[in-house]
Amino acid sequence: MQAAPPVRATVIPSFTDALRAVESLLMSGGQRTARRNAWTSVLEDRRRAKDRVEAQRVLEQTATAMRLRAPAATESPRG
Repeated sequence: MQAAPPVRATVIPSFTDALRAVESLLMSGGQRTARRNAWTSVLEDRRRAKDRVEAQRVLEQTATAMRLRAPAATESPRG
């Protein structure tokens, strides 16, 4: 007696599944581009934030140095 061959069930995709598959094929390049653009924007925002922090630090250092160099307000310019 021979064993029966295994039964293979073929699942027929629903209409929704078929539309999603077509959409993913058509939109995959666009999604990839959108993700790449979004990541580039994140990196650019981080760079700008780093630049702002650096500029703020330089401004604060400059202001501190100017206060240390400026003559006291109570001193007379002629002495």
